[in-house]
Amino acid sequence: MSVEKFPEGGRQDPSDPRQSRDIGTAEAPPSGRPIKIFDAGVGMNGGVVLGIVGGLGCLLAVIVVGWALAAYNRLVRQRNQVQASWAQIDVQLKRRHDLIPNLVETVKGYAAHERGTLDAVVAARNNAVTAATHGPGVGGRAAAENVLTQTLGRLFALAEAYPDLKANQNFAALQAELANTEDKIAYARQFYNSAVQTYNTSVQSLPTNIVAGAGGFRTTDFFEAGGGERGPVQVRF
Repeated sequence: MSVEKFPEGGRQDPSDPRQSRDIGTAEAPPSGRPIKIFDAGVGMNGGVVLGIVGGLGCLLAVIVVGWALAAYNRLVRQRNQVQASWAQIDVQLKRRHDLIPNLVETVKGYAAHERGTLDAVVAARNNAVTAATHGPGVGGRAAAENVLTQTLGRLFALAEAYPDLKANQNFAALQAELANTEDKIAYARQFYNSAVQTYNTSVQSLPTNIVAGAGGFRTTDFFEAGGGERGPVQVRF
């Protein structure tokens, strides 16, 4: 680039065409391309914006991960509550299964000819035990237990026709213990179904269902009493 020289005293000579140009105008480079001047302020502002965007992105990622972990832990707690509630039902169902053989033997001593009803109770009890052992799921166990509840109802209705059986102390004790067990089953069922409702709602609700699907959480069946057998079997006379 050439350097302009001015006459002594710093004055322009109007007759000199080289000095007729406006002072301060940059001479174009030989290639004819304009000179690009870097604006440091623009570059600095762009870096700040990128930093802010990156920081917000990191913050958002932390929030999402934190929420996902909290949702996962909540689902684990609710699933554990369902399992603990079911364990209480299972204990009471097994207790009922243990009482039935003694009950049937006691009834046989007074009503041995009622084979149909007695065999139905024994068969229903065995099916319920099999369902508990082989684990067909809550729905399968509920169906088996409901059948057993119905046959027990017929058995105690049968006892009405045998005053000596009703007066038997062993029968009365088994009757009271079974009634107490049925009450506990009804209470445990209510508590279990409440836990299942809470858990299933979380599994199916947005956006928790995203975490549930990724974590392998699945809805659980309710333990419903069948038909009209919504309450404990009536074994008191």
